[in-house]
Amino acid sequence: MATPTPSLEDVPSLTLMSELLRHLKCSSKPDKRLILIGPPGSGKGTQSPIIKDEYLLVPLSYGNEKPSCQKGSILDGFPRTVVQAQKLDEMLKKQGSKVDKVLHFVIDDAILEERITGRWIHPSSGRTYHTKFAPPKVPGTDDVTGEPLIQCKDDTAAVLKSRLEAFHKQTESVIDYYSKKSIVANLHAEKPPKEVTSEVEKVLSS
Repeated sequence: MATPTPSLEDVPSLTLMSELLRHLKCSSKPDKRLILIGPPGSGKGTQSPIIKDEYLLVPLSYGNEKPSCQKGSILDGFPRTVVQAQKLDEMLKKQGSKVDKVLHFVIDDAILEERITGRWIHPSSGRTYHTKFAPPKVPGTDDVTGEPLIQCKDDTAAVLKSRLEAFHKQTESVIDYYSKKSIVANLHAEKPPKEVTSEVEKVLSS
């Protein structure tokens, strides 16, 4: 037997009000399809959830879930080649849609190296530190337990160099492809996260 749908009388008032506010907020937001492109450590991972929450967008992988309030979609790190970009355009065109904006997280490789190679982690708790931006009280040890910190194997200068080379080689042509459509917004990704968020908001409200 199917579970009966609860009547509105059974739903707490606070829940109803929250859902109503969410729908009102949703209806005022423009329908957008965004692409986020940026190298590792550029801040995409920090900005992506903020953009999703603020603009009620869903990642492409969630496209089949049919959320009750969907105002577009967000692609993080895809497309990686011009061929993929062309295929995506074709797919969206069939749906009567298109890519609205490409957010390009621009940052100097030297700044990325400082950001990434300075990261350290306490494995059992997941607490993270940075030798420059959030150092532990005692170098190399966790503030709470005093246990040694480790560095992820990918957070070394050599690994980063090869990842950046691959990123630049792959994405340069993709950025050019979208630049010709005048939909690329270059963000100053070296700025603090809140300032980057402000830049994103300006781009998406224009």
